[in-house]
Amino acid sequence: MTSERRALVVRGGWAGHEPVKATDLFIPYLRDQGFVVEVAESPARYADAEFMAATDLVLQCMTMATISGEEVAGLVAAVAAGTGLAGWHGGIADAYRASADYLQLVGGQFAAHAARCGPGERTGDQSDNYVPHRIVMTPAAAEHPITAGLADFDLDTEQYWVLTDDHNDVLATTTTAQRPWAAWQRPVTCPAVWTRQWGRGRVFVATPGHTVEVLRDENVRTIVERGLLWASR
Repeated sequence: MTSERRALVVRGGWAGHEPVKATDLFIPYLRDQGFVVEVAESPARYADAEFMAATDLVLQCMTMATISGEEVAGLVAAVAAGTGLAGWHGGIADAYRASADYLQLVGGQFAAHAARCGPGERTGDQSDNYVPHRIVMTPAAAEHPITAGLADFDLDTEQYWVLTDDHNDVLATTTTAQRPWAAWQRPVTCPAVWTRQWGRGRVFVATPGHTVEVLRDENVRTIVERGLLWASR
């Protein structure tokens, strides 16, 4: 067991991402790695500078939702000072859409996920957006502690199209195919796993993770577990 560290799990927002069940998959792992874990149902803790200074890792699973100026400023300051920030899917890449400061910190924002069939064939449930796709490792992945030893792998779930910037270190990508009914005319490749150095802090994002079942995939779970440890102070 490692020496004691502190982790804050912030979860909530859109219920479809099962924030409680999803984070409950990883809280025992964090405790096994020596973390004392606190769970919060809102980002209010981010505004507590003393608490955040003593926090080594934030695991955030908060899809959409809102954040105050004080809360986002507290999170940004904490990461810049060394607190790690990590998460998956909409819990980190589709949180606090109205906050430019948050989006700059994370380095990416969900834009869309392609449908698996044309408009006339859709049922209206979440599975309309489950598409077979491949997560492809970049050359940098071979040497990175989050992805070392992992090969490309396939998923059948939501495939995130994200808007990102080149301050990210991209470890894996995924390519959204062109579809006859869609407005884009060629395949679009986006980061699927990336890291980001922000001041003295580290940020880790993985876009797979729409459901608990996806997070239980051996490759996805390995990437998330390693990403949590990598991001931590």
